[in-house]
Amino acid sequence: MRIAVVGAGPGGLFFALLMKRARPGDDILVLEQNPRGATFGFGVVFSRGALEFLARDEPQMHARLAAAMESWPIQRIVHRDVAVDIDGNGFSGIARLKLLQILQDECEAAGVRLQFGEPIMELPRGFDLVVGADGLNSLVRERLAFRPRIEWLTNKFVWYGTTKVFECLTLTFRGSEHGPFVAHHYRYSPAMSTFLVECEAATWERAGLDRMSDAESRAYCERVFERDLGGEPLVSNKSIWRNFPLLSNGTWSIGNAVLIGDALRTGHFSIGSGTRLAMDDAIALARAFDASGDDVAEALRRFERQRRPVVEKLVAAANRSSYWYERLAEKMALDPWQLAYDYMTRSGRMTDERLQQEAPRFMSAIRARRRSAAPGN
Repeated sequence: MRIAVVGAGPGGLFFALLMKRARPGDDILVLEQNPRGATFGFGVVFSRGALEFLARDEPQMHARLAAAMESWPIQRIVHRDVAVDIDGNGFSGIARLKLLQILQDECEAAGVRLQFGEPIMELPRGFDLVVGADGLNSLVRERLAFRPRIEWLTNKFVWYGTTKVFECLTLTFRGSEHGPFVAHHYRYSPAMSTFLVECEAATWERAGLDRMSDAESRAYCERVFERDLGGEPLVSNKSIWRNFPLLSNGTWSIGNAVLIGDALRTGHFSIGSGTRLAMDDAIALARAFDASGDDVAEALRRFERQRRPVVEKLVAAANRSSYWYERLAEKMALDPWQLAYDYMTRSGRMTDERLQQEAPRFMSAIRARRRSAAPGN
């Protein structure tokens, strides 16, 4: 088969690699309009064990990724200067550019053709399969009738980096004269961290962030999180304030074209990594072709039939998580341990029993506080 993948993000590259490994005779071309080496954002984060699926099928790439990652065994919530550690909630971070470089190297070594830096104005022609892995502003989705639905969240967020190196994935809540802010931050290399700042729209407007330049915006956020940054600066990379879109599609494939990753649906950054969701899409799509051979129509039906229930469950949890942040001012009234527990149960998937199993020290502390607060104590 001849396969065109539009978009050289992690999902598109990983799908191309899996297909080339399984079908070395296929002609696979990945098209990316940005130059090689260009990427937006800073680090990406994976939940504990999220890359273990590579250990069996892609041991070489798994080893390279593991060696390039920063890992830690806990998550931390900071509120009112109280740090609450959640054991058993480990994550790993890696520079987005480093992840892409590893995937590009593996693709080219396997014989995948990569084309960078040329505008993509129309759908590729003359291919048996076209995969839209081209993100939120997907050309493939735009050119065909995929029936997308988008709900825009009201909170504002901006994605920065910083030279402050943090111990673990942390949510830090800070008040300001204009309203509450929360920062999502974690290290992704020995010298850099991701630092995402979020606030309610009313806070953003009262602070005048809608009228500030990039330098002014960074300076404002550095003041709000001065204690946490320890004097280290924030770094921009196409860092603009925006609203998060909750995207879904009524149709996953049309003819020989199919969507994966953020082109298909978005998962809010508060549940972990959209990158992992995109790579899981790539695995499911490649496995559909393992089972269906050259029958593109059957493979695309199989992909949607097997993957859609999983995606819909994950996206529902992600959406519930995103709505939690939309009530940031309300959450700031909670004490640090209440806020941490409320955060951990925000999606509806985490019960007390599951928390006791996965984060026993954290849950034991929660139960001890409940007993001390009970009448008569």
